[in-house]
Amino acid sequence: MKTVATRVSLLLACLIVLTSAYQRPEPAEVIADTASRFLASLSAEQRHKATFQFQDEERLNWHFIPRERKGIPWREMTPTQQHLAHALLSAGLSQQGYIKAATVMSLEEVLRILENDSGERRNPGKYYISVFGTPSAKAVWGYRVEGHHLSLNYTLVNGVVTGNPSFFGANPAEVREGPRQGLRTLARVEDLARSLLDALPPEQQKVAIVDAKAYPDILTEASRKAALSGQPNGLSAAAMTAAQRDRLHALLAEYAGDFPEPLAQARLERVKSAGKVIHFAWAGVKERGGPHYYRVQGPTFLVEYDNTQNNANHIHSVWRDFDGDWGLDLLKKHYESAPHATSPAGR
Repeated sequence: MKTVATRVSLLLACLIVLTSAYQRPEPAEVIADTASRFLASLSAEQRHKATFQFQDEERLNWHFIPRERKGIPWREMTPTQQHLAHALLSAGLSQQGYIKAATVMSLEEVLRILENDSGERRNPGKYYISVFGTPSAKAVWGYRVEGHHLSLNYTLVNGVVTGNPSFFGANPAEVREGPRQGLRTLARVEDLARSLLDALPPEQQKVAIVDAKAYPDILTEASRKAALSGQPNGLSAAAMTAAQRDRLHALLAEYAGDFPEPLAQARLERVKSAGKVIHFAWAGVKERGGPHYYRVQGPTFLVEYDNTQNNANHIHSVWRDFDGDWGLDLLKKHYESAPHATSPAGR
């Protein structure tokens, strides 16, 4: 019996050692280390372009259209630097999210061919990294990865990471010709919402569909603070069946699942805290292929999706927190507990 007990004790000890050895570092550690490695690979001139003070107003200057940005673009990096840039992009996303982001970037080449562009406007190298402050697992800093149809904004406060606003777009939403024909970069954010709409009987659809015509874009556009006028409309989760709410939660989980587990869980906690105080609203045609829009609004968060441009083959989608974009809720707590510190930009 002693021999068996000894073996069991050794086995448990080995399991504890293995668990400790393979314990994953927190996202703040991974992101800070990856950002530091990326910045170390840059020349002094490149670092000057890539870095800003944390309080710089540029941190809140986001968009998702094809325009010039501040920061260091992929096309000005060496192949080694590009590898490290992709590592930083990946560090702030889940595998699912990284695949989406990389595919969004690659669609610029599809557009270049479709539009017979010179390669200047439609260029996969025109995605930028901007770092605000000094990367550290425990300090206050942030970074942004942004270009056409991609805007990922991260703020790190005392080891906590937030990634809002986060924007993913796709043009074309479905590649309809050429060697990549059939590719749908953001298929699930459309299909899951459509699955929920299809699960609603006619009387519920009358409540959920708030406009027969889809809006030309997401209503919050690239505003610094997410806000919608009036009270939430559409169909309340309280009026849904349990099966319908499961479809609603699956849609929100798709948006949350683009990020590493702790960030995804933080989003899902917001969903859980909202309970049934969540509204699903649709605008536009119900049938696939026509212009359509939807949003999911809770007390603390907002998801918007629009597909109307280019004959309804052009997606814009975003997750926003009403008080937490750019980590402003975390920063408020931080500066209240450390009044000697400098307040963040925009407050």
